[in-house]
Amino acid sequence: MIRRDKSLFIVAMATLVAASCSTSDDWDDIFGNGNSGGSSSSTSAGSNATTCGDLATFTIEVDSTSLSETDLVEADNEDYLENNTFGSTVYITYNGSTASYSGEVEGVSITVEGADVVVTSTAKGVNYVLSGSTSDGMFKMNDRDNDRKFQLTLDGVSIRNADGPAVNIQTGKRCYVHLNEGTLNVLSDGTGYSDSDEDQKGTLFSEGELLFSGSGRLQVYANAKNGICSDDYIMFRPGNNIYVKSVASNCIKSNDGILIKGGVVNCETSATAAKGLKTDGYFQMDGGRVTAITTGNGEYDTDEADTKGAAGLKVDSTIVINGGELRCMSTGKGGKGISADQTIEINGGTVKVITSGTTYTYNRLSSKAKGIKADGDITFNGGTTQVRATGDSGSEGIESKAVITVSDGTVEAYSYDDAINSASHMYLKGGRIYAFAISNDGLDANGNLYVQGGTTVAYGTTQPECGIDANEERGYSVIVTGGTLVGIGGGTSYPSSASTQPSIVFGGSLSTGNYLTVNSGSTNIAALEMGRSYNGTACFLITSPLLQKGSAYNIYTGSTATGTSWHGLIVQPAISSTGTTAATVSSLSLPYSTCGSNTGGMGGGGMPKGGMPRW
Repeated sequence: MIRRDKSLFIVAMATLVAASCSTSDDWDDIFGNGNSGGSSSSTSAGSNATTCGDLATFTIEVDSTSLSETDLVEADNEDYLENNTFGSTVYITYNGSTASYSGEVEGVSITVEGADVVVTSTAKGVNYVLSGSTSDGMFKMNDRDNDRKFQLTLDGVSIRNADGPAVNIQTGKRCYVHLNEGTLNVLSDGTGYSDSDEDQKGTLFSEGELLFSGSGRLQVYANAKNGICSDDYIMFRPGNNIYVKSVASNCIKSNDGILIKGGVVNCETSATAAKGLKTDGYFQMDGGRVTAITTGNGEYDTDEADTKGAAGLKVDSTIVINGGELRCMSTGKGGKGISADQTIEINGGTVKVITSGTTYTYNRLSSKAKGIKADGDITFNGGTTQVRATGDSGSEGIESKAVITVSDGTVEAYSYDDAINSASHMYLKGGRIYAFAISNDGLDANGNLYVQGGTTVAYGTTQPECGIDANEERGYSVIVTGGTLVGIGGGTSYPSSASTQPSIVFGGSLSTGNYLTVNSGSTNIAALEMGRSYNGTACFLITSPLLQKGSAYNIYTGSTATGTSWHGLIVQPAISSTGTTAATVSSLSLPYSTCGSNTGGMGGGGMPKGGMPRW
């Protein structure tokens, strides 16, 4: 990220309130691995609760409440159990230290040693139904060369394997894991695995696809490796109710992808640098509710010679969210909420993220805590996104190493460092945006910042930080062609001559809870209830499609205004009392006119082209 040297000028605006945590859940830990409850966090700093809403206080915790969802089976899609036929059934029953089976199927060979069950099969269309309980057993599909897909039905089974996976699928074909309605199924591995030349990567491991269906419950406890792991991809569906707890590694891990069609998935991991959900491929969410909570700190990765942190969701490819609710929280040092090596696209649904950890440091290397981070573009086309990142310097709410675009939906970010930051251009095309930075810029584009539509309120801290900041030092600027925006900070970046919609830059002092209003004759343009106080003069950048070049405008403070509010901003408000006249613009210029007090300077965004601000 390209930055100016601001370290000598930052004035902290607020004091962080320490995060509080609690754990609770109604699922028993059958194997004594600790309760399966969730944790929650709330942090607030320096904002007016009236204008900030629940952004500074919302919590994330494990929630096993089932959802009412419609499960639409996609015709001709082989990943759906209903599009397959499994006409032969083998029943396997665990009974303490032993196991038994019934149901003879040609091509299926089963060996049982104690409660260890090993299946070798060349048969088609077989359903293996597991029930009963064992504290030292396993289920294994043995034949790596088997090219037959199969169904694995969990019918109230509890398996703990002291020295390996509870379920070990060595075939690379599809495994349809069906959770029978009304059942609770529990899988747990031991604290160490016996030596093997096979991949054994987790409590429930498969070389092939893991395709979940059914409305039963599944609890997975990982004490040595991953919880649920596939060397291919994993799909969850409506009705699934799955809880994974790991103390050693990731909760859910796949090589090729994770697809959430619906259901309830809860993940908790306390392992160092571990992920709630991790895939080397893609992540797509179309419905359901996913909660991922990590508490582990970062670590130094000797293979990559770099530091890395924990993350609720870590994806090496792309993230696409079309629906459902995704909730991620990381409290350890260097932790991320959502992290993608390529792009993130949010088209619908609800995304909530909390990170409260500080920076993880190893020698001169470090991993910063971030809310949402992508090495590629981040695009918002709909849905609701709330992010809170309150650790320390570098804890940004939403960060793209490329371009950020908001076309629609609701985007709210509350952070210690920049609330929303792009390493390249930032496009505000539509939707509603709220950015609150405790100690840096509200919106920070290291390219051009295009304001083209939508409704935006952005708070930075005191001089030289800005409500909105474009990289003017490298020749970039703010270009305003539409939309309603109020940016407040110690300074601002100024709209360039490429702008076609005029703006007002006002310098003045206004305390939390008081209103600033903009008026032209009988037309009330906008009113803003202040969401924070500044030590001295604050700089306001105000733009609206209602502003017209050549018209006169009055700015009032201490007004009384009513109307529909977006984080304190009311467009075309009803004003019952104008309050005190703070400034006037006799004839609004394009791209902007300045007014008000210049006490404290207009700082952070750099001077507009052509020299000093026009007072």
